[in-house]
Amino acid sequence: MVNTALKEKIVPNRLPRHVAIIMDGNGRWAQNHSLPRIEGHWAGVKVVDRIVTLSRELKLEALTLYSFSDENWNRPSVEINTLMKILDFYLKKELKRMKDQNIRFNTIGHVEDLPESIQNLISHTIEETSRNTGMILTLALSYGGRQEIIDAVKNIAKQVRLGQVRPEEIDLSLFESFLSTYPISDPDLIIRTSGERRISNFLLYQSAYTELHFNNVLWPDFSNDDFLSAIIDFQSRDRRFGMTQEQIVKA
Repeated sequence: MVNTALKEKIVPNRLPRHVAIIMDGNGRWAQNHSLPRIEGHWAGVKVVDRIVTLSRELKLEALTLYSFSDENWNRPSVEINTLMKILDFYLKKELKRMKDQNIRFNTIGHVEDLPESIQNLISHTIEETSRNTGMILTLALSYGGRQEIIDAVKNIAKQVRLGQVRPEEIDLSLFESFLSTYPISDPDLIIRTSGERRISNFLLYQSAYTELHFNNVLWPDFSNDDFLSAIIDFQSRDRRFGMTQEQIVKA
């Protein structure tokens, strides 16, 4: 359910184009409910369903979810296996909805590190939704912002070595074309749940001018109203991108 009064506060022409979310707090939620950590992850999937639906209803251009970081491989194998099962379950369950609701599926990160069956499922989902023209839903999987930058530098260096790029041609536009998020716009808003106040190696380059919203709610308890409140907070921000307010007004 959505608080109608809260939704009415949303200014349609000031919506963020791209929202990214660090979905944190599944383990603590499970602990608070005297449940195994894996139950927190399963509870979190239900929230993903709701937020994807609401994002599409708001007509956001892109939604990116930090689903599995490259550091998460250090977690216990039982938890990693459960996260892979959840990913398998989610993609199989949601494919029809993504097709019906014109959602295009995308991933960033070292997907090649995932089990082969998951890689095949990801490729199938991307292909089946590739002709959709609505919201882009991106899952960050085996992803790290620092590694993404290193990967871009290596690929540019390879192009230079092959004579396909001259060093003097390297600028922001070229560099950004080598990032895994290209050509999706940078996130306007990053939301992190659970009370932590950091971005944990997520979209480091892309978040240079991103508005940050930190919420104390654990991810399985994150509601539609919490999401709307984050967007309302975003709309209250004064986004100058290094310019003065007078310059923005003139523009």
